Amino acid sequence: MRDFDDEILDYEDDAEDRYDDFNGDYDEDDFDSGFEGNEDTYYDEEVEYVDVNQGMEAEMYDSYKKTSIGRIDPNDRTLTVVVKNTSGADAQAVVFGANEEAAQPAGVTVTVEESSHKEVREESKANPFKIKGMKLSVSNPLQFDNVLKIVKRTAAGSNTERVYQPRNATSPQNFTQTLIDDDNFEINVTGQDSLRVLVKDGVTLVFTFTIKARANMGNLLKGNNVAELSTVPRTTGLPQIDLLRRKKSSVFGIKPNVRRVVRPVRRPAPRRAYPGRRPPMRLIRRR
Repeated sequence: MRDFDDEILDYEDDAEDRYDDFNGDYDEDDFDSGFEGNEDTYYDEEVEYVDVNQGMEAEMYDSYKKTSIGRIDPNDRTLTVVVKNTSGADAQAVVFGANEEAAQPAGVTVTVEESSHKEVREESKANPFKIKGMKLSVSNPLQFDNVLKIVKRTAAGSNTERVYQPRNATSPQNFTQTLIDDDNFEINVTGQDSLRVLVKDGVTLVFTFTIKARANMGNLLKGNNVAELSTVPRTTGLPQIDLLRRKKSSVFGIKPNVRRVVRPVRRPAPRRAYPGRRPPMRLIRRR
């Protein structure tokens, strides 16, 4: 049977063989990492902001310019949707919802003053748009007790429903009890989206929607950005507020003529043989 001291000496010999290049002075960068020859494959990622306002690089990022995004004519951004219920009972009306094409209940009619409900449905399939801001006028103030349901339905069977409460937009300072004006109302109108509301018997609803953004696929034929935005604030009907909001805002909050892009910068990382550790101490062999 081997002596215990002999086993310890064997471990010491093995340790010396492993670290026989140690000269007494240690620098963490002097030890072999095992990755010699492959250092260029390890990098620290950094981010650098590059101004591209001038020079040849400006053409590379031309699609980010403010002028590349189309502008919606202020006279071509309003949808007036009239919903009437003469069925003799409460019934649910469906606004938009082009893909599903749900039929209206008997006695319920949905019309669009600027064109037609069918035309709006068809256009939303190819040119979806975003509504930001709504005025809702009703013939009976009790209609505001019924919530609006924003439904998104896909062909695969997914059905997402959100609820909008019109009473949140009412105010004691509004002396017209049959009208609300909500600048925060939003809905994306594609073929999958619809707006549903339970209309009381004999009530007429008039929605005035303001289009904030839309996709114009015809811009592809001209090589332009398909996005079109409304740069003019929607009218509230209060001169003090409308004059204050007339100041034009920049597109997407980006200052004009200031464009920055993010370009990754790759630099070799320093080699570390024992990151976060001290190298092993030399073992002294006992004789």
